[in-house]
Amino acid sequence: MSNSPQRIIAHFDLDSFFVSVEILNNPSLKGKPVFVGGSDRGVVTACSYEARKFGVHSGMPSKKALQLCPQAIAVKGTRGEYSRYSRWVTEIIAANAPLFEKASIDEFYLDLTGMDKFFKPLEWTIDLRRQIMTDTGLPISFGLGSNKMIAKMATNEAKPNGFLQVPFGKEREFLAPLLVKKIPGVGDHTWEVLKAMGILTIRDVSLRTPDELEERLGKWGPDLWQKSQGIHHSEVSQYHEAKSISSENTFDENKTDLDFLMRELVRLTEKIAFELRQDGKVAGCIAVKIRYKDFETTSRQTTVPFTCSDDEIIPVAKDLFHKLYRKGEPVRLLGVRLSELTSEAIQTSLFNDVERKTDLYKAIDDVKNRFGKLKIKRASSN
Repeated sequence: MSNSPQRIIAHFDLDSFFVSVEILNNPSLKGKPVFVGGSDRGVVTACSYEARKFGVHSGMPSKKALQLCPQAIAVKGTRGEYSRYSRWVTEIIAANAPLFEKASIDEFYLDLTGMDKFFKPLEWTIDLRRQIMTDTGLPISFGLGSNKMIAKMATNEAKPNGFLQVPFGKEREFLAPLLVKKIPGVGDHTWEVLKAMGILTIRDVSLRTPDELEERLGKWGPDLWQKSQGIHHSEVSQYHEAKSISSENTFDENKTDLDFLMRELVRLTEKIAFELRQDGKVAGCIAVKIRYKDFETTSRQTTVPFTCSDDEIIPVAKDLFHKLYRKGEPVRLLGVRLSELTSEAIQTSLFNDVERKTDLYKAIDDVKNRFGKLKIKRASSN
């Protein structure tokens, strides 16, 4: 018998996160069918529950979404605001939870194992959820269970804006009536194979043998059987700050025009420097990547005094490009990466007017967040 304590895992999901942020910034959108996606040629990134009633879903072409729901309101989205709200929630969780994993911009796992000696985990999690909702205004759902899979599936059943606990020992009872496709990792192909076998619910899976499932699904079969029993061993990984931020562009046609490549390099660098400032970080290393028409890929990097300023990063990126580029060779992809990121306040240069420059970039970024990133850009990126 193991003496290790019973695992207690919470899964937090910021409901319709991108849409929720847009509604907070424009309350007139509340209660209306809304999707983030922008132009007719774009793709739906997220949509409100009101839009989902018409069949709109993420990944769908915006044009089709508007056909299904002509009254839907399409918004382009404001990445800076998404980062700000995500950081806000992360900071609240980090200040309260002993161990957590940030699975994505809007999804978190919390390991509360052992806390039941001091608190009632469900009440503690309800209080944390309430604090996040009160402070940020965002709706949030959570699930509580004995492992990450159970907690995540409980969250999905609790949506929208609710919570659900699956008590220890009740995992199979909770899972049994659910459709197999609700298990994380069960894609369309697996779902079709299982339906052909007469398997629709998780109970149906649990009644088959691992060998039978392996015969039809390969190595995924026994794993699926274990999940149908409520067994899942994945650990909550301690959250660490992102170590790099990058942007790249694969061109529709290979490019040899040096002026075009320079403009694109400046545009990419401006983009990630803006994102870096939105995340409240500075970078100490800059890299440039070039992929040629034969798919050969080369990159070069250099360290710099910690900075988040366009005017300090762009000249370094240009210098790296010129040292790397094989003149006249057609370019298929161009990319820029910033690494050695830190949130600590580091003096970037004793000889720079840091305060004045910080105020300037804050003003520029405020305009970008309010009116769109393309409203202000360097002439050299045009």
